[in-house]
Amino acid sequence: MTDFLEVVRERRSANKFIKDIKIPREDFNEIFRDLSLAPSAFNLQHARYYVVEDKSLMDKVYEAAFKQYKIKTASATIIVTGDKKAYLSADKILEGCMFLGMIDKAEFQIMINTIHSLYEGWGEGFRHDDAIRNASLSAMMFMLLAKNKDWDTCPMIYFDKDKISQLLNIPENEVPVLMITMGKMDKSSNKIRGYRKPAGEFVKFY
Repeated sequence: MTDFLEVVRERRSANKFIKDIKIPREDFNEIFRDLSLAPSAFNLQHARYYVVEDKSLMDKVYEAAFKQYKIKTASATIIVTGDKKAYLSADKILEGCMFLGMIDKAEFQIMINTIHSLYEGWGEGFRHDDAIRNASLSAMMFMLLAKNKDWDTCPMIYFDKDKISQLLNIPENEVPVLMITMGKMDKSSNKIRGYRKPAGEFVKFY
């Protein structure tokens, strides 16, 4: 438990990275393997990740993110999207539960019908918002897993979503949710952590 708290307390949003450091593919593979355990509604696993390491493509991402300097120094820039049509894959995800005997065929069909009824009945606005909710849950876990491997990150929302979608050929059913820069923080530009509200200002017990 102490190790987990250390990761939480040491994670900072990096505004500048040390240039020309490559993130080993093995580190990414291990992060994404553990990231598959992130929670999602109905286990639909809405989040998708686009990892940009190529320098020429990174320059285009830099332009699409309104020339934020941290992208110029990052080892990788990751775009996290949420799939508005994730519910259409519910049968593939739940089939495994049925084959393992966790649910029977009738329960399987009830769950499929419930999921489709919810996502189609509540409309496009719900599908859009739920894609963002679930991708955000996944993205936070990604940043903690990255920190656990001594990589620093910074979540970003200030970018042209249409341009990013065009650059990376992101399908229309996916909502660009966050851009995450990743690398080794240049601590020469590190600042004291900003004010944090005490629990009494954001928590109510009933």
